[in-house]
Amino acid sequence: MLLALDIGNTNVVAGLFAGDEIRAEMRVATDRDRTADEWHVLWDSLLRIRGFGIGNVTGACIASVVPGLIAPFEVWLAEARVPTVTCRSGDDLGVGVDIDNPAEAGIDRVLNCLAAKYRHGAPAIVVDMGTATTFDVLSREGNYIGGAIAPGMGVALDALVGRTSQLRRVPLVRPPSSIGRSTVQALQSGAILGYAGLVEGLVSRLRADLDEAVPAIATGGLAPLIVPETTVFAHIDPDLTLHGIRLAWERLRGIGRAA
Repeated sequence: MLLALDIGNTNVVAGLFAGDEIRAEMRVATDRDRTADEWHVLWDSLLRIRGFGIGNVTGACIASVVPGLIAPFEVWLAEARVPTVTCRSGDDLGVGVDIDNPAEAGIDRVLNCLAAKYRHGAPAIVVDMGTATTFDVLSREGNYIGGAIAPGMGVALDALVGRTSQLRRVPLVRPPSSIGRSTVQALQSGAILGYAGLVEGLVSRLRADLDEAVPAIATGGLAPLIVPETTVFAHIDPDLTLHGIRLAWERLRGIGRAA
């Protein structure tokens, strides 16, 4: 069984695969101060709660946008004797990176395009809604050709609240109307419905630049809040990044990268 680890700025998401099927999924807060031993105990405990254990894991694949956490994860996996591959910029993952500086492409964005290519086909626009909202364009030839990055919905709301005296953090719940009849509802309208407008607008602009009605795929932890507010998405694939990690593992293991 493969343990796919997606280390993000806000959460670490793990999927335990049997073949191409996710048998267990786990999500914990990203903590840059945890030691390798603490990560080992945490993941072993989470797997056991779901009826598995580290002993069931026959391989692991790491994708991280937090460079400082790669080493602790590699250490605990080595101690657990789990063959591990870490996806890195420049790896041949089966999707070309056709941008001005390929080395600066976020590994999560490349993996999203990889998964989109094999699960939904090319061309595609992948919208990943998390700490940031990324818009990634997969060309008809199956290459990642760039996109856009916007502040995530939660980050934007936190910035607003942090820069004002009378506004406070509110739950990210859809208001009953776009016309907020309280400060809480007004903030929710701006955060959720306003963000839906941002997503629709950028997808529309990307399609215009591509001169083609390219299908859009939604993923990421905040996608469930936005997808119901728009009609631009052809597919909703909440586990897209995990599947990209699985596909990367299969490719990199085939060229002897597991160690």
